[in-house]
Amino acid sequence: MGVSIFIQQVLNGLTLGAVYTLIALAFSLVMGILGILNLAISEIFMIGAFIGFSLIMSGVPVWLALPGAMAVAAVISMVIARIGYEPLRNASHITPMLSTLGFSMILQNFATNTWGSDPMQLTLEGWLDTRFHFGLVSLSVVQIVVFVVTLGLCVLTALLIQRTDIGRGLRAVAENRDVSRILGVRPRRMILVAFALSGLLAGAAGVLVGLHYSVITPYIGVDIGLKAIAVMIVGGATNIWGALLAGPIIGILEVLTVAYGGAAMRDFIVYGMMIAILLVRPQGLLGGSSKTSGGRV
Repeated sequence: MGVSIFIQQVLNGLTLGAVYTLIALAFSLVMGILGILNLAISEIFMIGAFIGFSLIMSGVPVWLALPGAMAVAAVISMVIARIGYEPLRNASHITPMLSTLGFSMILQNFATNTWGSDPMQLTLEGWLDTRFHFGLVSLSVVQIVVFVVTLGLCVLTALLIQRTDIGRGLRAVAENRDVSRILGVRPRRMILVAFALSGLLAGAAGVLVGLHYSVITPYIGVDIGLKAIAVMIVGGATNIWGALLAGPIIGILEVLTVAYGGAAMRDFIVYGMMIAILLVRPQGLLGGSSKTSGGRV
């Protein structure tokens, strides 16, 4: 029975880690290309969750609600790029970061005034409420959806970055914005693309975490967003595959800590691991030299 409980907790940790991975990847894209920490991503994730919930509760199928929430999150992210980043792109890196922090407060206020501060609950029905039992271990359809969507989005993002003209443009801007302009790349367009991609990933994560927990509040972005930043740091601040590795590690570690050590130890263990990685390997588990283009995006 003890082994079954352990396996169940690992599965729960993998589900949580998948959500962390998507948000960490959203942070990594903007960090790797523009060198700034977009703090609004945490609240874009939260807005994505509310849009997804609202669509599903209105009778929209999940397979349509997911891209719908992703699209809204991408538009919000592009607005932030236009208003909160581009006018400040020549300022010190701390200035646009503080601008995104302001946008995160605006988004949180907007959500509170639109949907209220009380938790919004969703009752899963039909195929979403199905669970598969393997002895004492169970796996829900929602968990399978979270795994499949996360892996699919990570692979698609990696292929986009490494195999397409858009990806080459993003990598060129990440390497040297002025030189990329000479080579025919339009940096302003690539900046919008980077913000849009990060919004798509954050919006997807919002819907998935909402489905997993069946309850959301306007404040879910704060805690989960900070954990995603920890995942980004542990995996390698600008490495896509680093986020895919570190997300499950952090998720499993957090869930096992709660199960066997108590909830009070959860944040201590997670952020303690982040600090340890910073001390021992500052570039993260899969991060390379900051001078290597492959380690940036």
